[in-house]
Amino acid sequence: MEENIIKILDDLISRYPKLNIVKNNIWMSYKILEKSYLNGGKLLIAGNGGSAADSEHIVGELMKGFIKPRSLKEDLQEKLKNIDKNMGDVLAESLQGALPAISVTGHVGLSTAYLNDCNPLLSFAQQVNGFGKEGDVFLGISTSGNSENILYALVTAKAKGLITIGLSGRDGGKMREFCDEIIIVPEKETFKIQEFHLPIYHSLCLMLEERFF
Repeated sequence: MEENIIKILDDLISRYPKLNIVKNNIWMSYKILEKSYLNGGKLLIAGNGGSAADSEHIVGELMKGFIKPRSLKEDLQEKLKNIDKNMGDVLAESLQGALPAISVTGHVGLSTAYLNDCNPLLSFAQQVNGFGKEGDVFLGISTSGNSENILYALVTAKAKGLITIGLSGRDGGKMREFCDEIIIVPEKETFKIQEFHLPIYHSLCLMLEERFF
């Protein structure tokens, strides 16, 4: 299995040779995520603008099948069918295995209430405080590494016992101080940084799917 996982990473580097300098950082980020999921943890993700869209994109790849069908375990299929035969058959055939992931950029009711009533820069941090538990992972995406709401969320995550990963560019900014692992892509312009972020997180999702499904 690990050979196939490493092959996914090697394929990423063959397609994007400039990412070779962060190959080990990508691998270490994968290992952090693998350990958390093995121990029943989940992934919380945040970003702004295009990085907010990336946060939601990552959730979509983890919470349902990416390139594999992810059939449910047989015991869960049987439980569904025992509760209601007709609906259970549909659920057993159609539901897919999931790796729990939450983008804290969403939840419009909660986030707008917090933005209106409290400090707008702490909306991500509030959700990390509410959702996060020791052993979970927080992934902060910031092309500059200096997005204040991401920094506040990272500090909150570390205080709560989460493992922190950063996805950035340029020099990694201040978020380097608060990340247990950080992937800093070798670009300086925002759109070019984001162009590297997508194949990196796609590969991480593929690696995790290979490991767990």
